[in-house]
Amino acid sequence: MTAPTNLPLCEGVLALASGELSSVEWTQACLERIQAWDATLGCFLHVLPEDALRAAEASDTRRAQGQRLSPLDGVPLGVKDVFHLPNAPTTCGSRFLEGYQPPFVSSVCESLLRSGVVPLGKLNLDEFAMGSSTEFSAYKRCRNPWDLGRTPGGSSGGCASALAARLVGGALGSDTGGSVRQPAAFCGVTGFKPTYGRVSRFGLVSFAPSMDQAGVMAHSAQGCAWLLQAIAGLDPNDATTQDVSVPNSYLDPSFSWQGLRIGLPREFWDAGMEPCVRKSVLEALEWMISQGAAQVSVSLPRQHLALETYLVLASAEAFSNLSRFDGVRLGQRRQHTGDNWTSMIQRTRSEGLGPEVQRRITMGSFVLSKDAVSDYYEQAQKVRSLLASDYAEAWGSCDLLLTPTTPTSAFCLGDRLEEPLAMYQSDLFTVGANLAGLPALSMPVGFTSRGLPVAAQLLAPAWEEQRLLSAAHSFQQAFDHHLKVPVLSSQGSKL
Repeated sequence: MTAPTNLPLCEGVLALASGELSSVEWTQACLERIQAWDATLGCFLHVLPEDALRAAEASDTRRAQGQRLSPLDGVPLGVKDVFHLPNAPTTCGSRFLEGYQPPFVSSVCESLLRSGVVPLGKLNLDEFAMGSSTEFSAYKRCRNPWDLGRTPGGSSGGCASALAARLVGGALGSDTGGSVRQPAAFCGVTGFKPTYGRVSRFGLVSFAPSMDQAGVMAHSAQGCAWLLQAIAGLDPNDATTQDVSVPNSYLDPSFSWQGLRIGLPREFWDAGMEPCVRKSVLEALEWMISQGAAQVSVSLPRQHLALETYLVLASAEAFSNLSRFDGVRLGQRRQHTGDNWTSMIQRTRSEGLGPEVQRRITMGSFVLSKDAVSDYYEQAQKVRSLLASDYAEAWGSCDLLLTPTTPTSAFCLGDRLEEPLAMYQSDLFTVGANLAGLPALSMPVGFTSRGLPVAAQLLAPAWEEQRLLSAAHSFQQAFDHHLKVPVLSSQGSKL
């Protein structure tokens, strides 16, 4: 049999069901691969070998007794270090929370554990999920397994890198402006963000509450559908979750491309996109049309304002949301020489928070200041409403939107650290879904001449996750981009 770590989540589930593979074997193989490669890749912040093997043994026992909890029972999973998981610290990639042990478990982790998943540990990220390259982790830099000199994306870079390198069977991430989809695109895996309100945020350390959403990563859309099935639904602990019915399966067996209208937003195809990205996404569109879909040209006239709107609103929410991280209520307190609590908090936050978090807090402080709030924050809220109305109008003429996930393939580590605006540009095509609260998926559709993954993004109307995941699953039945595995070596990696 193929090495357990080379099995995509869905094939691994079938191997578990047939008895060809045990959860202990799969988990042990993942732990050995983590031991061999994580020092190079920098994916994990905390590994839980004892918990994982104990959970795997329990899963094998249930299966032997015919008491499987769900299709995911026994699947080894990694969790982004912004979710509260039993027996693991939650650091959010920040020294400020080093060693912090949360007093409760996040709802999504609780749901996954009830489904029988095996928790391998906590995955690396940009500090407090603020970044697009996982270079702002306070602990270690994460690398892209397709090219160790390049970023895996961010902020869920540890999730995408670990999944692409086959250190985990699946991953739980968070997506505030593309933090699941952008790294999934850079690492050649499938990343999915559900409708805002579909999945609980309870126990997720928040960055921008009006946009944060738990998201999932797997090699395929089918794997994402199974993971979503486990975590979706109303949660009394999160007032933003909606009482919307969860289908028996997020993959529609009767799905057909025939007559499906695929909208291409004109504003996403301007200059600045790598030619290979444009070519691969349009080739994916050609295949969809060959299957009976119809191409429709649509307009999102305020799309050019989406990134600026996102930065204003997300920074404002981060400023407010992170005010409790002061060394008194939360976080590690720094020693100070002043004679009042204000000087202690200033030193604690200045020394405990990294440069990108400080940049976002400073930006948020400015846009919420008395002299600027009406010109920036209030205007951004108005533009957000207009962006949402643009999407709503687009759904009148199309069933899905197709765009590139990112303007470029993965960029080199260090290239954009001194250029924040260039860094933010990698989220140019993903922030709109968060501002409008829409479900969106990134899937691999090709490779550059250097062997780097290229991805397309599909968006659907709110609560239409089934249509979105079914479309991606259909595409992946015809192509194997999502099944390619990077070959790791100490010198680098290649296709």
